[in-house]
Amino acid sequence: MVPYASNAVIKRKAKPTGGGGTSGLSAREGSSERSSFVFSFLRFTVMAPLSELQMRFWMDKAVQWGQATSPSAQQDISKHIQSLGTFLESLVHTLQTTNSTTESLKSFPFVGKFLGRLCWNPYVTADGVSRRLLLQCMWQLYSAEPQNVVEQRANEWIRNLLCHLTSKDEGSMVHALEKYAGFPPQQYYSESLKKMVALLTMEVNSSQITSSASLERCTFDSIHSLSVACIPLVTCPEVAPLIGSLLNHCNSCHCSQLSAEFIKAVETAWLSKKLVIEDEAVMALWCVSLSSLERAVLFLFERVLSDPNVTKDLENVVTDSLLPKASVLHCHIFLIVNDIFRNALISIEDNVALRNLLQVFTRCFLQMRAAQRPQQRLPLRSFFPHVPHDLLTPLLTIPSDVPQNVWLEHLSWIGTLVKTFLQDRNQEEDSSKRHRAVFEVWFLLVQAGHWIDVAAQILVSVGSGQSDPLLFLLMFYHDPTNRGHQSTQHNNVARQAWSDLKTLFLAHTLSSERLSAVNELLCTPSANLFLSLLLNFAIFSQVSTSRVTDVLEKVLTDAGVRGRAMCMLSSVHQKLKGDGAVDARLKMLKDILHRA
Repeated sequence: MVPYASNAVIKRKAKPTGGGGTSGLSAREGSSERSSFVFSFLRFTVMAPLSELQMRFWMDKAVQWGQATSPSAQQDISKHIQSLGTFLESLVHTLQTTNSTTESLKSFPFVGKFLGRLCWNPYVTADGVSRRLLLQCMWQLYSAEPQNVVEQRANEWIRNLLCHLTSKDEGSMVHALEKYAGFPPQQYYSESLKKMVALLTMEVNSSQITSSASLERCTFDSIHSLSVACIPLVTCPEVAPLIGSLLNHCNSCHCSQLSAEFIKAVETAWLSKKLVIEDEAVMALWCVSLSSLERAVLFLFERVLSDPNVTKDLENVVTDSLLPKASVLHCHIFLIVNDIFRNALISIEDNVALRNLLQVFTRCFLQMRAAQRPQQRLPLRSFFPHVPHDLLTPLLTIPSDVPQNVWLEHLSWIGTLVKTFLQDRNQEEDSSKRHRAVFEVWFLLVQAGHWIDVAAQILVSVGSGQSDPLLFLLMFYHDPTNRGHQSTQHNNVARQAWSDLKTLFLAHTLSSERLSAVNELLCTPSANLFLSLLLNFAIFSQVSTSRVTDVLEKVLTDAGVRGRAMCMLSSVHQKLKGDGAVDARLKMLKDILHRA
């Protein structure tokens, strides 16, 4: 059974009292204009006013048909069903011209009995068009804010009719359908809900504001009430189109306001995959609700950081979150998501999984932005307003877009730009401003972690004369703004670590002294830098698997270090999958870590 809350959908604006606004139309008149437009569009004609002869004819027919228990009544209904639809359409149009339910009942005292008899006739309500029009008539008679006893009783009567239309109890319309027509109740509920949703979706879409003129037609209170009515239905697949329309409407019409409970229910249902709506509707949700966007990002964080296995399919997980797509289409969403990442990195800057997530998000964002038509594409500086423009292009160019034989040259260019920037900032008198500027460049380097991966890979094979810019970038990446990345001592330690690792993997015999030195380095605050170098030598150096096994088993003795190493290997595997030789070496390294 459709939850009872659905009766709140049928809203009617009471005639305004006192005051007087600046609009040329009242909210009720706006609703009339909107609905009139819809019906005129459907029929391409202007409705003629109802005549007394018409009303008497159809009232007599409703009495004559009863509940359609006789073959003659059923045949007569079939004969007149199309004409009945035309009359009901005219009735809807006429009811829209009244200012209140009280006025409607005074002008058409027959309307309650007439609609009631038709709603109890299963052969009439089984017809989709007739059922839709009956619901519209009741919608027009329902008062959002009853002004007197008559309107209160009318609301109660409408609620009872809705219960009758959806109840399974004996004597209900659904029971009659099953008894006389063999119509399965579950099919009826589903079809009825779909019809109602289609009607309301059309109503919401027709009220979207695209100009100042359409502002007068937007019934803000009805949109809010409709969102309240949808709360218990957000996980019903049939209601998804209406939910999408409400979200898109509120995004385009900033005067409308959706219920906070509705937004929370939709957000929860979508994150738990109990609601499937179009991508545009999800983005509209994030545009109208900053808290929903924040929770979507934090949900992604929690999923990735709490489950190491997610790393194996991280790119698909990030893409499915819709955050990269939304960020490309809505610059402010990208800035907010970036800010959440920024704050998270300040708190847990050494977390390997978080850095991997940021890099995959940025890579997906760049790929989707590149797929846009040039005229739709915003400049990069709109998305990265706090970073020097000369750093954006070299850092945000994906390595696959650069010939492999110039990777070293490209990285040297990046290293020179970053070093020059840092040297210039050191002259800045305002320390707070200096730290912010340096942090933003480091944050961009973390986002563009693909070049850090390339630098670590190239360090396996280059000579000492070419290693300086690569080691500089790795030091700056792994040791952010407040760690003295430019100090001579730190440079010397990094260079010595690189030399020790090269000797460990390439020398004929293992040096216990160098093994001990590497072990000590993996216990320092710069452990991730040295661990990254170690794993890249293990993956890309042309040494035997036995030598790799010996080194890792003697060096990776700490469980915490092994956990970070496993996360780094999963990240490399995700980025380089498809390379047979690398895949085989990565599988071997993971086996070693599992055994250790």
